Parts: sequence; C-alpha cells; structure tokens
Amino acid sequence: MAACIIRCLSSVCSNSSVNVSRPHGNLSCIKFRLTNSILSKVRYGTRGSDSSQNTQVHIPVERLTVSYSRSSGPGGQHVNKVSTKAEVRFHVHTADWIPEDVRQKIVEKNKNRINKAGELLVTSEASRSQQRNLSDCLQKISAIVAEASERPREPSAEDAALRAARLEKRNKERLRQKKILSAVKNSRRVDFD
Repeated sequence: MAACIIRCLSSVCSNSSVNVSRPHGNLSCIKFRLTNSILSKVRYGTRGSDSSQNTQVHIPVERLTVSYSRSSGPGGQHVNKVSTKAEVRFHVHTADWIPEDVRQKIVEKNKNRINKAGELLVTSEASRSQQRNLSDCLQKISAIVAEASERPREPSAEDAALRAARLEKRNKERLRQKKILSAVKNSRRVDFD
C-alpha cells in the first residue's frame, strides 16, 4: 500500500519536476523535501512609497519540510486511500532568509500556528489534489510573510494637519462639555450661609 502511494507520488511529482525521496520510518505520514525549480523562488515584497523598501526576499522551498497525510471531510473512498492533506513547516527563528524584524512579527501574529519546537505549521486540505494543497500552503506562507513585512505608510503633510485639527476640535468640545457640567453642578450647590 505504502509503496503504491510512493509510486503514485513519484509519477505525479515527476510531471512538475519535484524530486521525491523515499520516506524513512513511519509511512502513515509521507515526508519529502521539494527541489522544484518553479516553486523554489516564491517572492514577497514590502509595501511602501520608497523604492529602497521594496526588497524582494525569496522563500527557499528546499528549507521547508513538507508532509502529506490523510485528509478529512467528504470524498468517499478517495479520501480513505490517498494522502492529500499538505502540511508545510519551517523553523521561524532559524529562517535566515527572513529579516529579523519580520521574524519577530511573524512570531507575534501567529502564536497559535507555532508549535513548541518553534516551527510555523501551515496546513491545507481544501482540494483533493496534493499539488493544489501544496501551492495553497505556499501561498499562505507567502501571505504570512508579506503581512509581517508590511510597513505602515508615512503620514503626509495633509494627514498630519487633519489629525492636528481633529485633535484641537476634540479638546475644544471636551472643555465645552466640562464647563457645561461644572455649571450644572454649581447650580445644584446649596449655600448654608
């Protein structure tokens, strides 16, 4: 059974130039490394008006650990026979292809996706195809890294002036309400003289 799965994976992955090595140990979760020339450079960039901030960092797929397991949900006999659920993981703190500040933001924003070993775990079982689930996982990782690498845009002079005007208006309204409340309390005061 496991040998049949390996042969099927090899035939499926040979079409997409993915090298598959035979798994070691437990065959319930088939693991292999990807060395795909097409997927080896998933890129992300930072948003910003400055062109020096638009640095391109590529995600090396060979550093990702990919494993496949049985998917849940409907699908009949196909679900029970084929391992289509894709799990992609990588160690966040040793991922030197991500800048340090971006790594810290990934750890802060994705606490529930990081296990005790410090690995970011992304799964996908949306499709009945391994390749589609793998590409979905890579898109999720790319989105996580891109979200963490976004820099807040610098406010323009108009924005700063508008913010200052709103703050001044808010303070004037607060002082006006304070005077009204003070007048109400003074009118309630009873003098015993």
